[in-house]
Amino acid sequence: MFEQLIQRYGADVDAMMRTVVERLPQDAPGFAVMARYPLGWVDEHDQPYQRQTGKRIRPLFLLLCNEAAGGDWHRALPAAAAVELLHNFSLVHDDIQDDSPIRHGRPTVWKIWGVANAINAGDALFSLAYAALESLSSQVDSETVIKVWRVFNQTNLMLTKGQHLDMRFEHQDKVAIADYITMITGKSAALLSACAQMGALIATGDDRLAERYGEFALNLGIAFQIHDDILGIWGDPDVTGKSVATDIISRKKSLPVLYGLENSQRLHKIYQQETLEDADVTEAVQILDTVGARDYTREMETEYYERALAKLAEANPQGNIAESMQSFVTTLFQRVY
Repeated sequence: MFEQLIQRYGADVDAMMRTVVERLPQDAPGFAVMARYPLGWVDEHDQPYQRQTGKRIRPLFLLLCNEAAGGDWHRALPAAAAVELLHNFSLVHDDIQDDSPIRHGRPTVWKIWGVANAINAGDALFSLAYAALESLSSQVDSETVIKVWRVFNQTNLMLTKGQHLDMRFEHQDKVAIADYITMITGKSAALLSACAQMGALIATGDDRLAERYGEFALNLGIAFQIHDDILGIWGDPDVTGKSVATDIISRKKSLPVLYGLENSQRLHKIYQQETLEDADVTEAVQILDTVGARDYTREMETEYYERALAKLAEANPQGNIAESMQSFVTTLFQRVY
């Protein structure tokens, strides 16, 4: 399904993003390459990079929702470029905050150019996101532009709130499951929701219809993150690309772990150890299995997934594109446990 969407929208999204990124000053050596690099266009020497980084899920989803609401997706391209640039801004800064040296199989921006330069590059991508959205004024009426800007601005605040909570939770012994859902709503689901809402607004200007699309995508984003939490512990490494031990060793407070910590003092003791050996990881997973953490998490995933489908039905996408929307949703959840 992703391949079909990329074939339909991908080249135009990329072209719009390149048009915006070309606005970067060219008289500052090395400045532009730091913005192009995380987008997957060049290597650290500003030479063309041969492999796409990221799946461009968010801009493709925005354009899909725009069509599903009856719009001409070409008019929504500025918004699609904006959300992808904003997403990459957040990744560049997240990698600094998480001390992550690798993203998409290659060194992160801060790892190559240092933290100070990476912060600046992230800020440039943030500014470019707004520069992209500015072009929307030539595509839709001013009232709709203001509505889209309002959604975009509010989403920025939710993204930073989600990241704040994520970092705060790293230093808390106990995190309530409700607080975790609040965190992933901001960090993972808010931008997907904004894509759906903005796409529908650009198509129709109808606030209520756009809200239905936004609610559909918000629940979808939460379900998707919960699905990812399951994969982080019980997923097939050949599919996920990482060891099932990774989330345990890093003491990531994912949903199944939080459920396990609520129901096992022994798991608490394991997580309080300074270092974790292979035997500790094995025991932690066994505890999660014993207390039913996997089943609980799958039930939560199903709950949010079904809420998403109910909201999608309320939005009532029309024509052949409705089938594409359903295929997109199904594809998101095809990664195996």
